[in-house]
Amino acid sequence: MAVKQAIVKLETLRQAQGKRFLRKNLVAVTGIGCHGKMYDYLNTNAFYSLHGRSLPIMLGIKLANPELKVVGFVGDGDMYAEGMEHLIHNCRYNSDMTVVVHNNQTFALTTGQTAPTSDKSRFRTNPVLLALEAGATFVGRAYGPETAQLTDLLAAAMTHRGFSLVEVILPCLAFHNNTDFLKEKVYRVKPGREADFKAALEKAREWDYSNDGDDKIPIGIYYQTNRPTFEEQWRGIKGRGLSVDQIVEKFK
Repeated sequence: MAVKQAIVKLETLRQAQGKRFLRKNLVAVTGIGCHGKMYDYLNTNAFYSLHGRSLPIMLGIKLANPELKVVGFVGDGDMYAEGMEHLIHNCRYNSDMTVVVHNNQTFALTTGQTAPTSDKSRFRTNPVLLALEAGATFVGRAYGPETAQLTDLLAAAMTHRGFSLVEVILPCLAFHNNTDFLKEKVYRVKPGREADFKAALEKAREWDYSNDGDDKIPIGIYYQTNRPTFEEQWRGIKGRGLSVDQIVEKFK
């Protein structure tokens, strides 16, 4: 619901500015997992990708047509496990895309195996902190049931020019029902420090994905900055390369 509301919000805003946010220019890409149902819920162009491989598909779409708005819906299982290397490099590239991670801290589709952010794992990772360190230019976190805040965060991420990561913390009612814990621990980040990278790192470190202890979970925009996107730089890079025919001729 929040995704649909964010799209409507952006369309309304663009119309007020005399512009158009054309839904036909929006492409949704999903991974494999419970989140993959987003493919069926949105009346947009969509691509159902492989487990952990949504980001290469999204990058290919952007390179083929940089004017498209590409939004990926992935799970903590496929993005933070098999897809982690793609996350790191796309943060570094700063490709103009939005990645929405549905994080319920478990491989829910395959009945609850330990995932990279599972609270009972001895080897938990902090992907929000990793995304910041890797160079993502927009990083935020939301709590799924707070749909108004999630809607605003998604709209801001989709408006951002560059790589935006939105982690949505969700309980899995079947295999990891931590609803009571999350309701008690989440709090909203005060606006005004989005450009402060050091403050963003501090926010990311406040919660280590454990469901024990007194850690609080900040939700909102952690960090937002601007730098050239991968697509803007690619236009110059590809002009300096050799075509396949030129490469064959060179090495004959």
